[in-house]
Amino acid sequence: MERPGVASWPKRIGAITLFVEDLAAAKQFYVDVFGLPVKFEDDDSAVFDFGNTLINLLRTTAADELIEPAVVAPRDAGSRLQLTVDVDDVDAVCAELAKRGVALLNGPMNRPWGVRTASFIDPGGHIWEIAR
Repeated sequence: MERPGVASWPKRIGAITLFVEDLAAAKQFYVDVFGLPVKFEDDDSAVFDFGNTLINLLRTTAADELIEPAVVAPRDAGSRLQLTVDVDDVDAVCAELAKRGVALLNGPMNRPWGVRTASFIDPGGHIWEIAR
């Protein structure tokens, strides 16, 4: 069902911006846990390339201007999203995460919908799930 003028929309999610209070800690976590280099950084952000999607870690103090008149929620407001990374072996990735000092939020476990998952939280309070 193509509509004129929007035939190419949406293609993919190009970037996801995650708001963080401590940019240095969040950046180091992503380098250590995901093993990715920083693609771009400035005083307020650090960007990582996850293949088809960029993850932009943005200081909450800079996020206000980006989303105004909306308000940046505090970290302790509760989780509102989960990011999922597909992996070949959830248990092997969990073992590697443990070596990197990452505590699991849950899992590994078999879900009723036929997927094996485990989750952890980054320093900004964002939940990451690994799934097979």
